[in-house]
Amino acid sequence: MELPLSYTLFTPAVATSPKVCRDFVRSMLETLGLGELADTAALCTSELVTNVHRYAEGDVHLRAAIDPTRVRVAVYDGSTRLPSPRRAPAGDDGGRGLFLVTALSDVCGVTPTEQGKGVWFQLNRR
Repeated sequence: MELPLSYTLFTPAVATSPKVCRDFVRSMLETLGLGELADTAALCTSELVTNVHRYAEGDVHLRAAIDPTRVRVAVYDGSTRLPSPRRAPAGDDGGRGLFLVTALSDVCGVTPTEQGKGVWFQLNRR
């Protein structure tokens, strides 16, 4: 495998999008021999794509970049509204996604774009 590598996936922001994107990222990392990062990357991806489906505008544009030191996944959408973590009440089935991504990734953030924004996370390769 010659690094860096880059992968892109486009999908409509529908209820099945988180699973499609999660499976894409997991399969990509396992195929590249990076299975130790696959579960964490898949969960973080699913959380970010779910936010697009629930709160943003437009389709999902996922980009994954792998280089010798890290895996970085960005999820772009057409909304300029920046995500903000919220405290979910006990028993609520939502509101914890950004906290999970922050806790599980080595670094994460938001990048404004001309068409909206990209929310991303990075997992460092050890």
